[in-house]
Amino acid sequence: MFYRKVHSLGMQTKQIYTFGKYLQDKFGTKVHKTAVSISGFTCPNIDGTVAKGGCTFCENDSFSPSLDAVKPLKGFHLNLASNENPFLEKQLLQLEIQFNALSTRQRKSYDTQKFLVYFQSFTNTYAPFETLKALYDKALSFDNVVGLSIGTRSDSITQETLDYLVELAKTKEIWIEFGIQSVYDETLERINRGHNSANVKEWILKAKEAGLNVCGHLIFGLPGEDRAMMLETAKQAYEWGIDSVKYHPLYVVKKTALANEFARGEFTPIDEEEYLEVLNQALLMKPYHVSVQRITAGMDDDSLLAPLWCRDKNKQVRNINASLKKIGLKY
Repeated sequence: MFYRKVHSLGMQTKQIYTFGKYLQDKFGTKVHKTAVSISGFTCPNIDGTVAKGGCTFCENDSFSPSLDAVKPLKGFHLNLASNENPFLEKQLLQLEIQFNALSTRQRKSYDTQKFLVYFQSFTNTYAPFETLKALYDKALSFDNVVGLSIGTRSDSITQETLDYLVELAKTKEIWIEFGIQSVYDETLERINRGHNSANVKEWILKAKEAGLNVCGHLIFGLPGEDRAMMLETAKQAYEWGIDSVKYHPLYVVKKTALANEFARGEFTPIDEEEYLEVLNQALLMKPYHVSVQRITAGMDDDSLLAPLWCRDKNKQVRNINASLKKIGLKY
């Protein structure tokens, strides 16, 4: 059985297993992810190591933190071959400032008791090991932090870093998040991803064999993909053994290569009806134990070009739940 049964308004529905539920069950209290962005981190698809310009949908400036503690680091970028990091102390300070600010808001707004520090922006294993170790250890030293969630790419992590995360996982809740996006190499090439699907599979399997928790990111509506291809990506991701999943539609923002394709009529964004149909099927296919961390995404400012239905997140969730209700599910 894939879903926990609940009763709502006299009708039997099946509650989708969420990441929040997973954390609540494990720690017995509210646990939130606290997202941080560390200046100096970048991506091999941006710095020219595997490609230039980033993925076609990526607006690089949107990842730049704006805190005063970060401003001196502009123009400084790390990679796996960096021999030194003269700004490590500034990065550690930035980490502390961000965590303290956001965790305080989470406590006040949601009565959050414990936290996962979420290294979110850019590629958070794409730096020398000593830098990563210092940042991860610092994050785990904060009060009421029970673990880490680290967003990265499969071509940007070393065995040394993976082994260290395994060591941390002996006493802490450690997650690694890989951008899968698609299992089709022609799609990955078209979006300028910089690696193939085999590379993602390899590192997900390595992480799982080592005992780490893995979250996979999936994008529906990528250029050239039909419904069957989107669902095949979800199917294979489940088969690789991911423990959690994030789904979202591909949307177009200004200052991206995808925006240029959209302007030339070379890309048509996924419409809401199709997204809902694909999402429903992906959720029906999903093994129950794979928790769901996100079911949609969008932006509510003028940087969003299309599709416009991605502008209002609350409306998206309402429409998703209305659609799920028809198939006996609830988010």
